[in-house]
Amino acid sequence: MPNYQHQALKIYNSLTGEKEKLTSITPGNIGMYVCGPTVYNKVHLGNCRTFISFDLVFRYLKYLDYKVRYVRNITDAGHLENDAEEGEDRIAKKARLESLEPMEIVQKYTVDFHQILATFNNHPPSIEPTATGHIIEQIEIVKSIIDKGLAYEFNGSVYFDVLKYNETEEYGILSGRKVEELMANTRDLTGQSEKKNPQDFALWKKAEPQHIMRWPSPWGIGFPGWHLECTAMSTKYLGNRFDIHGGGMDLKFPHHECEIAQGKASTGEEPVNFWMHANMLTLNGKKMAKSTGNNILPEEIFTGNNPNLSKAYSPAVARFFMLQAHYRSVLDFSDEALQAAEKGFYRLMEAYKNISQLPFSEQSSFDVDAFEQKCFDAMNDDFNSPVLIAHLFDAVKLINSVKAGKAELTQKDATKLEQVIGDFVFEVMGIHKNQSDVQQTSTGETKVSELVEMLIDLRNKARANKDFATSDKIRNQLIEMGIELKDAQGKTEFSIKS
Repeated sequence: MPNYQHQALKIYNSLTGEKEKLTSITPGNIGMYVCGPTVYNKVHLGNCRTFISFDLVFRYLKYLDYKVRYVRNITDAGHLENDAEEGEDRIAKKARLESLEPMEIVQKYTVDFHQILATFNNHPPSIEPTATGHIIEQIEIVKSIIDKGLAYEFNGSVYFDVLKYNETEEYGILSGRKVEELMANTRDLTGQSEKKNPQDFALWKKAEPQHIMRWPSPWGIGFPGWHLECTAMSTKYLGNRFDIHGGGMDLKFPHHECEIAQGKASTGEEPVNFWMHANMLTLNGKKMAKSTGNNILPEEIFTGNNPNLSKAYSPAVARFFMLQAHYRSVLDFSDEALQAAEKGFYRLMEAYKNISQLPFSEQSSFDVDAFEQKCFDAMNDDFNSPVLIAHLFDAVKLINSVKAGKAELTQKDATKLEQVIGDFVFEVMGIHKNQSDVQQTSTGETKVSELVEMLIDLRNKARANKDFATSDKIRNQLIEMGIELKDAQGKTEFSIKS
């Protein structure tokens, strides 16, 4: 019997604001679409967090034995600067700055995107369509919306008529915004002369002579609107209505709101059953921005070559760190947080490797079946990876207790425990099992951490006894070895300088 038949997965649906039990449109099959990158620059860490979050979703759905068709697009045209409807195409602008053809830029940064996600051990999607490969489909959708009286052409551009649509449907149903409020906030904006109303959005834009990326259409030479592309690609490969649509929180409005409107206008159906949104990643408590220097690229984590980092971290540690927060929570990225994640990760890996070497008993003081169900329950609760990790560390405590002779485990239960931990760590969470830097570094890092923690304990006892000479000697000698102690709020933490 497939796992999904006896596991009740609930997903937080952004459309309803509630957790709802997943019932797939076609039993045993899931159609999932995730908005992919606009490939005009190196993929940034916030994007990586979003794609790692949906890789977790993809992996768990497959672990539940669903047959999943995961579609994630490549936006290689039509995405203008600042997500606006005026200005230069992001890819064309980058091509001009680098003196390359637009498709050279697309190829260069698509390769970078794939390499970085592969380093994080993400599975590739089932289908990865491009916007430029689906111009015909986009034109056909525009035609259908015009035919239904919900779009209009003006001077070679075609716009979606939001007020007309809102007469029978609700524009703003996903984001909770009201058309009346949008009108009030945009009424005084300039540069809207082509539109009937400022909140109308472009389905097709006329290409000015200087616009490099352009295609013929019934309305003249132009290019597709950014929102239209995802509607065309998702419906082509998943149908007019499919199970899950995901993306970053920043895409909820206007991008996903426009997708809903386009889908309903063109097919008459609600396009998606579950809308999922991953939250943002901050750096040292602030929004990431290249202009302020509060920014970090994925490869800088792996090399340590960034002023915000004290050392290099493996891709497995970085992925583990991201999964310690729920995908709908804001996650703050810092060197201290990575160090803590690294310590925890090595403890988990060390315990997992020790299972096969444990002294076995005739009985167990741990219910492995109940532990496995707890792991399922965590993931069934809207893919709650931090709760899953907490359960895994309960198993770490058990393994260490068995090793120390303070708990018991039969060989059968130990074998089952090893399988369960391995499945949820490597298959579901997607930690790279054969990543050599993890395997080689794990034991050494763990032993160093244990020794430093022992010295911190000795220092704390010396301080409690007012033996400040011994306390200072421990601290100073650790500093000489590149280990810095930080005393704060009654606790002592350490960092190792590379």
